Amino acid sequence: MSDDSDDLESAVEAFLSEADAAYEEYDRGYTDPDATLQRLESAIEQLRRASEDQ
Repeated sequence: MSDDSDDLESAVEAFLSEADAAYEEYDRGYTDPDATLQRLESAIEQLRRASEDQ
């Protein structure tokens, strides 16, 4: 695997981890829907930037 695909794979893993954590905190009642969506939007943007850097 090249460094670029390693970087993208790492970005995907980071996104999935962040998404799982955001959903779990929401399910437990620790955050409200708006905060959860904002957290997910931020994670999506980071993933999008990593993808564009390919």
